[in-house]
Amino acid sequence: MSTLAISATVSTGRRRIVNVRQRALSMAKSRALIVLALFALVAFAALLRILGLALFAEGGREFSLSGALAPSRGEIVDRNGEVLARDFSAYALWFKPDEMEEGPALVHRREDVARALVRIFPDLDYGEVLAKLASKKSVGLRQRILPEQANQVHALGEPAIQIPREQDRIYPQGSMAAHVLGYVANERDDAGGKVGMEAYFDDVLSGEQTRMQPVALSIDARVQGALEDELAWGMEISRAKGAAGIILDVDTGEVLALSSLPSFNPNKVTSRDKFVSQEAADRGETANVFNRVTNQVYELGSTFKPITVAAALDAGTIRDLGKRYASGQPIQIGGFSIRDSHSLGGSLNVPETLIHSSNIATAHIADELGGTRLKQSMAALGMNERPYIELPAKGLPLWPDGKWSRVTTMTVGYGHGIAVTSLHLACAYAALVNGGVWRPATLRKLKVSEVPRGRRVFKAATSARMRQMLRMIVVYGTGKKANAPGFRIGGKTGSAEKPGVGGYRRSSLVSTFAAAFPMDRPRYVVVAMLDEPQGTEATSGQRTAAWNAAPVVGRVVPRVGPILGIMPDETRDVDISDLKPLIPGGSSQ
Repeated sequence: MSTLAISATVSTGRRRIVNVRQRALSMAKSRALIVLALFALVAFAALLRILGLALFAEGGREFSLSGALAPSRGEIVDRNGEVLARDFSAYALWFKPDEMEEGPALVHRREDVARALVRIFPDLDYGEVLAKLASKKSVGLRQRILPEQANQVHALGEPAIQIPREQDRIYPQGSMAAHVLGYVANERDDAGGKVGMEAYFDDVLSGEQTRMQPVALSIDARVQGALEDELAWGMEISRAKGAAGIILDVDTGEVLALSSLPSFNPNKVTSRDKFVSQEAADRGETANVFNRVTNQVYELGSTFKPITVAAALDAGTIRDLGKRYASGQPIQIGGFSIRDSHSLGGSLNVPETLIHSSNIATAHIADELGGTRLKQSMAALGMNERPYIELPAKGLPLWPDGKWSRVTTMTVGYGHGIAVTSLHLACAYAALVNGGVWRPATLRKLKVSEVPRGRRVFKAATSARMRQMLRMIVVYGTGKKANAPGFRIGGKTGSAEKPGVGGYRRSSLVSTFAAAFPMDRPRYVVVAMLDEPQGTEATSGQRTAAWNAAPVVGRVVPRVGPILGIMPDETRDVDISDLKPLIPGGSSQ
């Protein structure tokens, strides 16, 4: 064969190879286009289905696309975006009586199914399950079950026991901030948010146009956890029956943490959480959902003394902090005797009165101030009305009506004869230390533009003096166990007997420590309260706030301070040098 023929043959072969490759590429492209078209068709069909669900519902009711894609209830988050409550789809356990075959073996079949369910869910009560299986109506057996439990139920082969997927409300943090959040009830006749912010924001969280956007609270989950831990510790060491605590921003009124103990788990609210027996109520016990911070009013005792002193400073009845007030003898007035827990000497100046917590000297200060002016100051602090906060449960103070008599003025001056919530006290202390401006508390995260201007209650100079004296109480007085190095805590103890039939009950105290930090530039108020603490070995047999509530604050502040951007600094403090000479040995310290 000639060279020309060979060359032609090779050329023809190459063309054939190229043609085969082109056909293969063309076929591959065609198949890819077909596959893409199929995917597009499926996506288009899915989109049409979503649009159909979004635009039409049962009964022809119209819905928006965003509403169809949104969860049935919006999220609640803390101030940093940490999820506190959200919806998710979960298996539920239901009994449908119409699906269970009738016949002579029906009773035995119910018993077998009840026993099988109890084996899968050991916490279920066999008798209760059996009673529900005899129902003529559909009944829920369990709100939330795990996928593996659903598989076990499916394996029973009983068509009457069904496991539909339902929207459920989950609280990832468990019982943390339960009294802030509340819970969601699923009962047909009582559905919706209950007790806490779930109730307050119920319309927003369930609204078609609003549930896509999370509701941001002022709470900081990290601060909340620390407060709850330390309150639980305080309850344990003092064997108290309850506790309450709050951490409040003094310049905005935002609540960073709020805790009431005992608490409850909003993931599974029991009847005991919501109700107590009449016998328990007679003993003074409350349901776990009851909020001791915002709903229970107490006589908060000596924590009121700084408020009385501040009112007297503002009114000018105290011009010289070195002025001395009689404290050596009980005051006999109106059939009452005002006395101190122990002898504090013949007379006390103003800082000494607060440092040693004298009822007698404070009563003289209040008497000199007068009932009209003390009442006006207390009213300006909101002590005569329910607390300002979004939670539904807000206690009404026990407020002396009419013109205050001398005895009323004296007793209110040191925290008796008037009962308010711990939240009232926290807001009052914020005004004491922030320059004198009272603001309402809020559980909403505020923008700078949303912070209320508040109302002036005390002069700025009065507030500056109170910062000095509150710090002195912790350095030299009854608040020593709250002192945390570097955090410059100032505050006041209060231990008040609970009123009962025929008078006050000496064995039942409410112990409170109200504080702020850092006192050279106050940022936060911290209030810790223990309900009926007992004298234990851990508290040296003492039941007063100096031994149980003050240490709680002393442990909380070092935990939350760094979280809130306040680091310990022992080189800084509020200047009390001009007041040190007024207390024995103060000038030498």
